[in-house]
Amino acid sequence: MVDPASLLSTARRVIGTEAAALGQLAAALDDSFVRTVEAILASKGRVIVSGMGKSGHIARKMAATLSSTGTPAHFVHPAEASHGDLGMMRPGDVVVVLSNSGETPELADVIAYTRRFKITLIGVASRPDSTLLRQADVALVLPNAEEACGEGIVPTTSTTMTLALGDALAIALMEHRRFSPDDFRDFHPGGKLGARLSKVGDLMHGGDEVPLIPVSTPMTEALLVISKKGFGVVGVTEDGKLVGIITDGDLRRHMDGLLGRTAGAVMTRGPKTIRPEALAAEALAIMNERKITSLFVQDPGPEARPLGILHIHDCLRAGVA
Repeated sequence: MVDPASLLSTARRVIGTEAAALGQLAAALDDSFVRTVEAILASKGRVIVSGMGKSGHIARKMAATLSSTGTPAHFVHPAEASHGDLGMMRPGDVVVVLSNSGETPELADVIAYTRRFKITLIGVASRPDSTLLRQADVALVLPNAEEACGEGIVPTTSTTMTLALGDALAIALMEHRRFSPDDFRDFHPGGKLGARLSKVGDLMHGGDEVPLIPVSTPMTEALLVISKKGFGVVGVTEDGKLVGIITDGDLRRHMDGLLGRTAGAVMTRGPKTIRPEALAAEALAIMNERKITSLFVQDPGPEARPLGILHIHDCLRAGVA
């Protein structure tokens, strides 16, 4: 029979053990970490990350995180490397090899290849006197922390520390390079994250789709434009600049004698607008806050010309929420 208290106790012990090890890792970081970052920044090639078994899974994640944050990287499986994939490494690259023991046999060819062709080797292991760290140009030593299994046989704490170390490298490099949300969006055009980083200019309607009329337009014509364009609003311009907007609320407020009025007499002046380079998430927040369904997109320059219109449905269709 399952003992809930025992299960929760085990889970908390494991998490506590790994959390304590991460604290040790943070305290142990030294000049070797700085030299690793400097080596990667100075590299004219890519970062090659390799590891076997559980370390291999962490290596794959490390390469993916580096690549998505502005540091070109890819994973090389050490067994495949011995059968031709060593050719994926070249002078100018930086090779990061992960191995808790530092003695993983399958890594021998990768290590030897970097030494033969003078490729910078960064070693990550827990034993300073291991083959990997003795051969490495820069040695990143993991603290001697116990595995969370209690028996010291299941890679748990060691892989968690290696994972965190990879994240620390990626973020240090990202911040040094001033990697921006726009850069991140370029590498993540799909999925929820890509949607959240979409720009207004990517989603807006432009050209003939934009509902615009001059300030002197009779309301009989303004109503036709509202109906034809399908946004439920129309922008009012004067000398090419957006000076007002006519919404459903404006129509209701001016119902008496509406058809005898001009757009300038009915419009609400100074409509809220947004820049084309703003994030679509920002536009959605404005629409939700003001309880409106459309925003005109306006040139931020001195001319302040209307460039397009963004409807709330455009954001929702793109997955911005």
